[in-house]
Amino acid sequence: MHSTLFLLEKGVILLARTTRKLKQRCIIAAAILLLLGFGTDVFRLFYIQVVKGEEYKTKAESQQLSDTEISADRGIIYDCNYNVLAESASAWLVYVNPSKIKDDAQRKLISETLAKILKLKEKRVYEKISNSKYSYVKIEGKIEYTEKTLISDFIDDNDLYDIVNIDPDTKRYYPYSNFASTILGFTGAEDSGRAGLELQYNDKLTGVAGRIITAKNARNGAMSSNFETTYDAKQGTSLVLTLDKTIQYYLEKGLSQAVEDNDATSAYGIVMEVETGAILAMATMPDYDLNTPTIITDKEILKELDEIKDEDEYDLAYNNKIYSMWRNKAVSDTYEPGSVFKVFVAAAALEEGIVTPDYCFSCSGSVKVADNVLHCHKDGGHGSQTLAEGLMNSCNPFFVNIGQKLGSKNFYKYFEAFGFTGETEVDLPGEATPVKDVTYHSLENMGISQLSSSSFGQTFQVSAMQMITGVSAIANGGNLMQPYIVGAMLDEDGNTVFEAEPVVKRSVISKTTSKEVLKMMEKVVSEGTGKNAYVPGYHVAGKTGTSEKLTVDGEYIASFVGCAPADDPKIAVLIVIDEPQGYVHGGGAIAAPVAGAVIEQTLKYMNIDPVYSNEELAQLNGITPDVNSMNVEKARATLKNQGFTARVVGDGETVISQYPLKGQNIPLDGVVILYTEKETSNKTATVPDLTGLSISSANERAVNAGFNLKISGASLDSEVVSYRQSIESGTQAEMGTTITVYFKTNQGVED
Repeated sequence: MHSTLFLLEKGVILLARTTRKLKQRCIIAAAILLLLGFGTDVFRLFYIQVVKGEEYKTKAESQQLSDTEISADRGIIYDCNYNVLAESASAWLVYVNPSKIKDDAQRKLISETLAKILKLKEKRVYEKISNSKYSYVKIEGKIEYTEKTLISDFIDDNDLYDIVNIDPDTKRYYPYSNFASTILGFTGAEDSGRAGLELQYNDKLTGVAGRIITAKNARNGAMSSNFETTYDAKQGTSLVLTLDKTIQYYLEKGLSQAVEDNDATSAYGIVMEVETGAILAMATMPDYDLNTPTIITDKEILKELDEIKDEDEYDLAYNNKIYSMWRNKAVSDTYEPGSVFKVFVAAAALEEGIVTPDYCFSCSGSVKVADNVLHCHKDGGHGSQTLAEGLMNSCNPFFVNIGQKLGSKNFYKYFEAFGFTGETEVDLPGEATPVKDVTYHSLENMGISQLSSSSFGQTFQVSAMQMITGVSAIANGGNLMQPYIVGAMLDEDGNTVFEAEPVVKRSVISKTTSKEVLKMMEKVVSEGTGKNAYVPGYHVAGKTGTSEKLTVDGEYIASFVGCAPADDPKIAVLIVIDEPQGYVHGGGAIAAPVAGAVIEQTLKYMNIDPVYSNEELAQLNGITPDVNSMNVEKARATLKNQGFTARVVGDGETVISQYPLKGQNIPLDGVVILYTEKETSNKTATVPDLTGLSISSANERAVNAGFNLKISGASLDSEVVSYRQSIESGTQAEMGTTITVYFKTNQGVED
């Protein structure tokens, strides 16, 4: 029994010891587990606060804040006189909340009405607003005030608040619509530049959007303005162009008239300041409305498109026509220059000392080169001519001879130096890139045939930009200038942050050579193929060109390039007329008159005084004297003594008013209307047809009808014929009004 008790006691002791050890182990295990659990929490807290802190902070703030964007205005585009050509204007954005549309009937009403007001396809609007999971669907942005008013009325009438919404927006606005369209370009749906300067300087013009940050309460509603922060939008950088609005108008008017008069496919031109390379005007006609750039208005094109029945084919054709309409041909197109290029060959030959101005060559009417016979435009040839006469007559065989004397190496040296192998790098998009042995002949591949044809401007192509910069180098004494159109940039406060400086790329010819070539070019206008660019008192230097298009049989490009005044050139003007129709298609016949008119208007606008020859003075206008309050007979005598004709209106004995007024310029032999009774003042008459006449016949017809004649175009000693008048025949105009009549000749202007 004792042994049993001993054993039992020992067992209890052992059990007690075991229990204590187990308890200790459990405590240790529990401690370890507790430590591990706490560590995990600590680690997670560290991960959340440190590692992912910024991310979760942003998410939290996004739930607590409302962020509304404020549209930024693009920079303004000005002409050189700070006339606004492009600016941002108020507009509106229309959007729909599909999740709040009650039923399909309401959906159809909304899509039908918005499509009608905004001129959209109803089906597409309906599809846009058919997904109820969206709370925001943009229908159209940049809508005008009229459309906005109609939509607002629609919302009010149909209780569509919070379903159809209108918010403020900005829209690019061009106050002169078509004006300078291919230069300015336009913006797309997101106010980003799509063409022209809007594309080229998009990064500068684009502003920085503003923000309105508003705190939200627990119910996700906006709190008071005390919890709102506004970051103002910043307007983009503004551009001040070298382009002059007035000169641009002269150029566009002339090109538009040229397209109409000659039924041409297009016409383009440039006016450049020769000393700096600044572009004063640039245009392509036909043009387009910058405020509606995707709308075609040309009736012939629309008729052509209407004949296409397949929808995909129609869309493709429409897009091609649109892209063609936007194209700035003065920058992006290339053409064979024809005889205009002869001025560069003459300059190169003079600079190299290969010929002198008195160098003579006899033209028989053709010249054989390799296996080809190259012809002169004059049957039988021009006979013996000096260099000046060869340029004046635009004789092809003469310049084949000059080119061969130059040789390929010298020819290519000046071809490259005048800038015809590379881009001009003008600050406009889409400049044509010359391609070696495609658009021009490389030195390695310039054999005798290529050299000969190139010497009179055939078998290679140039851009209008290359041509105008090259001619400006001849005009300014020999410096090839970097052309540019952005003269300055302004910040949103109007401070100048950039101002362009003229850049001389290189000197090409000497001042002596420059003067010699200008003398010859002046003779082209006074006596040669450029007679139609003649401007009394301004001594225009120029060259004509006519080339047959390689890509289209029987189609031509007519051109004229000139500078003035010839003794101290300020401007260069290039006119290119693409695919003129009719028998007369030479540059001298159809491009020169346009250039002459632009030159005359521009120089007068620039306050450059004309210098007249004695012959010109005899044809000039006189200044009307003051004959008011005079006896009629004394007034007649006064006017007669000063070279004017008097026409009396009324039965009175005393002149009570006159027209034109005193101090006005009218042609000598012009008519002055004398009014002797109040009831007869400001009498009108029907403007006669003054076209198709000589100068004397046109003047006689104008004076007999009670009007005065102003002569424009063509040299005064030429056999000229009037072809256009400033006031349309058949209209009523005040008697004594001066009508500008434009004259030209087709004699000696074949090129």
